[in-house]
Amino acid sequence: MTQLIDRTQLNTVMTGWDARLQLGFIERDGKTILAKKAHSGPLTIQKCLYPEGPTPAHVLVIHPPGGVAGGDRLALDFSLAKAAKSFITTPGATKWYKSAGREASQTLHIEQADHSLLEWFPQENIVFDGADVTLKTQVKLSQYAHFAGWDISCLGRQASGEQWRQGRYKQMLEISREERLLWQETAVFKPDSHVVTALAGLRGFPVFGSFVVTAGEVPDAVIEQCRQITLNSDAQYGVSALPEVFTARYIGRCAQEARQYFEQLWTCLRPWYANSQAIRPRIWAT
Repeated sequence: MTQLIDRTQLNTVMTGWDARLQLGFIERDGKTILAKKAHSGPLTIQKCLYPEGPTPAHVLVIHPPGGVAGGDRLALDFSLAKAAKSFITTPGATKWYKSAGREASQTLHIEQADHSLLEWFPQENIVFDGADVTLKTQVKLSQYAHFAGWDISCLGRQASGEQWRQGRYKQMLEISREERLLWQETAVFKPDSHVVTALAGLRGFPVFGSFVVTAGEVPDAVIEQCRQITLNSDAQYGVSALPEVFTARYIGRCAQEARQYFEQLWTCLRPWYANSQAIRPRIWAT
């Protein structure tokens, strides 16, 4: 018997999923409220949680399929009104599957008003052999807004012994304040790219990550505290501070180690940029 397939389902299989998520936060009587939520496709959130009190609002972004296939397109849009504060993370690693010749992508657009704070700390990206991925993040800040975010990427499924032998992985990050560019970087990785093995690149390590904070000039004592953090491995890591941007880098063999390093940095940095202690979300322990 011939099975009939709905045309919409067939188009989805052939072209991939379009998934969108829009979140808008406002401050009301000292509490951050999720005032706008709109989503389509397999991308949503759980309800806001408040483990630290009325602010920040903690949000967990969920992608129910558990992985992103070739042709899938994820679009996230976060906006924070004046004095709103939010902490956004994910429940687990994002898996980027073999592309079968089609690009998979994620775009993240963030806009923040004065005295707002967004902390965007997703768990790692795992790039399967044969994946073709583009990630683009754009952050637009008002004069007195603060942003902190990290990303961690793993080329190949290291836990399964898989090496990354074919594919493409592109990352773009742009941060501006009042239309003035603060930070911009673009990286394109292919298995045969010189940057994968070069001393000025990944040095042959499969895991890399960056942590960026834009909250003004970093106090010397905070920088020194961050530099005291060490790892017991052959990973390469370090921090630096420009007049308006703090950044940390990690290249090594373990995504969990990268996240542990960034979490230790977060413990040092958060009292400075958020005036509060770092409180680890329970989801990170599962």
